[in-house]
Amino acid sequence: MKTLKYGLGAALIALSGGMAHANAGPTLKTVQDRGELLCTGHDGSYLGFAEVDSRGEWKGIDIELCRAVATAIFGDPAKLTILPISWAQRWPALQSGEVDLVIKASGATLSRDTELGLQFSLSYYLGTTKVMAHRELGLETLADADGGTVCIPAGTTIQQQMSSYAAKLGITLEHVLIEKTEELEQAYFSGRCDLYAQWGPVVAIARAAKGNVDEHDILPDVLALEPEVIVMRPGDDNWIDVANWTLSALWFAEQEGITSENVDEIRDNPATPEIAKFLGVNPGMGTGLGLPDDWAYNVIKHVGNYAEIFDRSLGEGSPYKMDREMTALWSDGGVLYPYLID
Repeated sequence: MKTLKYGLGAALIALSGGMAHANAGPTLKTVQDRGELLCTGHDGSYLGFAEVDSRGEWKGIDIELCRAVATAIFGDPAKLTILPISWAQRWPALQSGEVDLVIKASGATLSRDTELGLQFSLSYYLGTTKVMAHRELGLETLADADGGTVCIPAGTTIQQQMSSYAAKLGITLEHVLIEKTEELEQAYFSGRCDLYAQWGPVVAIARAAKGNVDEHDILPDVLALEPEVIVMRPGDDNWIDVANWTLSALWFAEQEGITSENVDEIRDNPATPEIAKFLGVNPGMGTGLGLPDDWAYNVIKHVGNYAEIFDRSLGEGSPYKMDREMTALWSDGGVLYPYLID
């Protein structure tokens, strides 16, 4: 049976019971032998998550997490190839081995687990599915949109979420399904659709990027709450551990105030045994993962902690100025927390 590795207890039991992987698992070994990590991009611009800047370079929180995993393995974020892949092609690309993992604003769902046979990491972003409407329509909630048209990204869970939510409200909506985000948003902003259903951060970014915020309302309805996860092929627990501990390292560093700017200073004089182990001063951080003991130090040095990644991708250091909201550490009222280092 596949398991979602959300439980701290499961990880600790595995380590204390001698079940840790002393050597690289098959996926990690394949990646190491190849000399680079193959990770998903987007076939267009998914602003804040996977986009190409004016210099032709990839950026966004999903891309940053790809870099973090590559750095954990190789000590170098450049040992990474980003492949532009559509929503519909992400699962075939993963299953065929075209990519090593999917970091592409992808939710953990029952069918992806039990029907497609995929496995998931911890959630790195918790977002809601929202709906935007042209203000001139005068809609207060989605219930007022009966008989309207809604633009929805094809190949995603949002179509089912919209169908279920509309059925609960007892309304009928015509779906306009378009895969590429740019084409989807063009259809909505040109008036082809009355509504635009998307993941909440994307809706907010699209409205802000358009520059006419006063002409569009984000309705109060919440269609679904979706945990975004790293998605992997089944049967390789070591690879799931690498993904989960990479995420945990980003959160642990943020929790302990370790940044890309001060990590060298802290490594020279670690305040606790846990931090000493985390930064590779004391042995053991990589032993059970098939990674070098300084892998977490390399991640923070080259990529930064989670707060740094969020800030430059979506937050105050980005054009989008988004708040962390639920995607904050537990100590700041959010849902993110690191595993324990013992």
